[in-house]
Amino acid sequence: MNDIAANASGQLHAKALAGDFEGVYRIDVPEGDPAAAAFGMADRANEIPHHEAGVFPIASITKGFTATTIGALIDDGLLHWDTPVRSVLGSDLPLIDDDVTVAHLLGHTSGIGDYLDESAVDSTDYAMTVPVHTLDSVEAYLPALDGKAQVRPPGGEFEYNNSGYAVLAIIAERVSGKPFYDLVQEKVFDPADMAQTSFARTDEPISGQVIGYLDGTSPRTNALHLPVRGSGDGGVVTTAGDLAKFWRALLGLKLVGATTLLRLTNPVNVIEDGDAHYGHGFYSTPSGRLVYLEGWDAGISARTWVEPLTGVIGSVLANSSEGAGEILDAIDWE
Repeated sequence: MNDIAANASGQLHAKALAGDFEGVYRIDVPEGDPAAAAFGMADRANEIPHHEAGVFPIASITKGFTATTIGALIDDGLLHWDTPVRSVLGSDLPLIDDDVTVAHLLGHTSGIGDYLDESAVDSTDYAMTVPVHTLDSVEAYLPALDGKAQVRPPGGEFEYNNSGYAVLAIIAERVSGKPFYDLVQEKVFDPADMAQTSFARTDEPISGQVIGYLDGTSPRTNALHLPVRGSGDGGVVTTAGDLAKFWRALLGLKLVGATTLLRLTNPVNVIEDGDAHYGHGFYSTPSGRLVYLEGWDAGISARTWVEPLTGVIGSVLANSSEGAGEILDAIDWE
């Protein structure tokens, strides 16, 4: 393990031990074994501890897989960056501006109304406006997405938007003629050999899947807070090991071509008071040293990153809303 990876692993481990972190971290290097550790309980009621290979819901990290799938469809010629969303949606979601394009949705600059405004949601809120058990396909999200007025003209400043990625899932499904979940499996999970990764239903947890909790000590789970099956903006479950495989496949051009990869990851907007940049699906640090994805929801928090120049990969996964944040500040992000 190189010095960068060893330092990151040591910092994460010390921070996890010093607090109440429950989850896993893992640091991978191009050569050598990964450094990984697990802390706390995956299932509090049954006192099942976390394992380094635990399967975690990862919320908005899913957006990176959606963006990569869209990139693959662009490489296939089924979509273009400037494809108007209206040309695929037809009469559905009529409040979306006619000038909104695929690139606007990917870059969070579409200005469309958001069905899940994270700035107004607390981890203990019941945020969905439709029954969560009805959200079992990407087309089933249409009633939740509908009726949200355009907030600003497309092409403006970055404003994080979950609806944009749920709409991208619908677009991907329609232009490909394949169910979105099967499409992501074909374009991302299979070529990256991510065998433990899927859009698992919340009412059909897979082997090794951890339970999400509403806070650090409560026995209350997030079972009533999340859609029964995710869309383009969230809902994937995975392992830290599979996330490492994703980064290697992405940077190894096994998922999209070089030009598309640059468009997805190269910074377009400065966000978070200058602390981060955003491209078309991926964050990067201001220096460009790290490219990363992150997710947060009721009972979920996670971040995964890669250092393209060295190939060092890291992930922190937690089964509480604030868990990952408790130790991520141990990492030097610049």
